[in-house]
Amino acid sequence: MPPRLSLSSIKTADAAVLGQIITLYRAQGWWAPGDKPALLKRLIKGSHCFLLAKKNGVLVGMGRAISDGVSDAYIQDVAVLRSERGTGAGSAIIKALKKRLKADGIGWIGLIAQDDSHSFYSRLGFRELKRAKPMLLKGSRV
Repeated sequence: MPPRLSLSSIKTADAAVLGQIITLYRAQGWWAPGDKPALLKRLIKGSHCFLLAKKNGVLVGMGRAISDGVSDAYIQDVAVLRSERGTGAGSAIIKALKKRLKADGIGWIGLIAQDDSHSFYSRLGFRELKRAKPMLLKGSRV
């Protein structure tokens, strides 16, 4: 029987888990050399929800949502190990985040699809906003 994916929501993480999450962030290019684990601790704590996806106890993916807790939420930082892509881990993360946000009464759920990932997200119920364009403050990093 193939290993089963387990999803868990966290608000804190020990050093070992933080290291695994940082590995995922680095693989995506989202972790700068000067970033510290304390930053990740704050990021996890400040998220509306932060999900981890594990197989046999090994972190294979993550995703989080930020929200005002009332009306709007953004899904971000969805990442799956390259070796686990195509296994359903990413879809499971998105479905769990959507379920949690809807259960919390959030009516507007958005995200920014990067690196031609829009087809992945459209299969999971997201659509392009025709009259919107993602923007970033000059000097900010992606």
